[in-house]
Amino acid sequence: MLLGHPVLFKSLCYVDGRWVHSETASTVAVQNPADQEVIGHVPMLEAPQITQAVDAAQRAFETWRWVPVAKRATLLLRWHELVLRHQNDLAGILALEQGKPLAEAAGEIAYGASFIEWFAHEGKRLNGRTIPTHIDGAHLGTMMEPVGVAALITPWNFPNAMITRKAAAALAAGCTIVVKPAHETPFSALALAQLAEEAGFPAGVFNVVLGEPQMAMETLVRDPRVRTVSFTGSTRVGGLVMQAVAQSGIKKTALELGGNAPFIVTEDADLEQAVRVAVGAKFQTSGQDCCAANRILVARPIYDAFVERYAQAVRALKVGSAFEAGSEVGPLMHQAAFDATVQRVEDARAKGARIVAGGAPHARGGWFFEPTVVADAAKGMRIYDEENFAPISAVSPFDTLDEAIARANDTEYGLAAYLCAKDLNTVFQVIRQLDFAMVSVNGVKFTGAPIPFGGMKASGLGREGGLEGFEPFVETRYYCLGQLGLPVADAASCAHRPHAA
Repeated sequence: MLLGHPVLFKSLCYVDGRWVHSETASTVAVQNPADQEVIGHVPMLEAPQITQAVDAAQRAFETWRWVPVAKRATLLLRWHELVLRHQNDLAGILALEQGKPLAEAAGEIAYGASFIEWFAHEGKRLNGRTIPTHIDGAHLGTMMEPVGVAALITPWNFPNAMITRKAAAALAAGCTIVVKPAHETPFSALALAQLAEEAGFPAGVFNVVLGEPQMAMETLVRDPRVRTVSFTGSTRVGGLVMQAVAQSGIKKTALELGGNAPFIVTEDADLEQAVRVAVGAKFQTSGQDCCAANRILVARPIYDAFVERYAQAVRALKVGSAFEAGSEVGPLMHQAAFDATVQRVEDARAKGARIVAGGAPHARGGWFFEPTVVADAAKGMRIYDEENFAPISAVSPFDTLDEAIARANDTEYGLAAYLCAKDLNTVFQVIRQLDFAMVSVNGVKFTGAPIPFGGMKASGLGREGGLEGFEPFVETRYYCLGQLGLPVADAASCAHRPHAA
């Protein structure tokens, strides 16, 4: 792959403004999931080197926290401009290591950049407040202060945007960061570090480390100087992060975890719209998305018509590698994901579900799987009960809206849900009764820089994006200024004081 800015493809970690390798020369191969070809190697640091990154971030924090917010915003906006200037190169790197179609990768770069711009501006409005006093002669108020060093642990399915969404908020608030990306997709993170360096961020403010996953996570999370942890990944690993935090003391923790999103289609829904939204909500990122619509629940009177049209639309999706023109569905990320997909479809087939589209490994071979629709799915089938990070979807009918809501909520997850309906009373009834933090009605696109992204229940803690996105990275400091020589009011005398003529 030819890059317009070749220096973006880095094979070293970034610590304290320097590009570093493993002291033991340990590396890991990074594969293109479309053909399993090795596209490069990156160093796997040992714990002492990861600790050095925290050292650097702590030193930098003592200066960065006092940099005027307008100057921090200027650096963020330079970073934003560089990301957009090199959007094609960044998309190419992302597509090569993650496998998603190039057009979708370019969309992620733009999406990721939007968080940098948003937080650059919103950081200027991290205001405290004046509190009306209840203490004679005192002034009361609050100010927002950066927490300190932030550990950002990010996944492989959105290797650009999941970094910028966290990093921009942290940096705008005055925190310094140590990013640990997934070792499957490290090059997107390292390219962002290169552009942060070009933007002029001081040494130690932005660090990227790689290492054996559990060791690297624990080294970062348990370091007492790391004062906040922001993690995106599976619910299982999120639990391990919480355990590591608990073992190291009390610190801020934000977790964006898994999902098993329901998609409710009511009898009055626009059928063509419902099919279009369902395809988009399920098959973007080849289904490897925590917000993917895994359980599609359709009102029985329109169920057969929906299944027929949905299956037809899914069969028409073009499966291909990232750089093939018109590709809409790419490969699965690794062999484990591929094997789990095969097992889930076979489990559904064995338990009586109908495979109405796809249902088998793709003729291309490798980690490609046919976009699949499983009709008559039911509780007890893995494809229905589990989060499916794959291009496979489960469809089943319902008889009453109460039944649909109860089935939608019958999961440990609470991230995203979808609804297609026309009646506004129905829409608001469903929104309020769904146990999900985010509900999208009659559309696929619902995320973005201004909105608070996050989940309930086993889908996580805290929010990313929007004003709420600052919460993991700031503390509210309260102050009480007393004894300033201010007049102390006598309420009784005031009550009887004559008015001026």
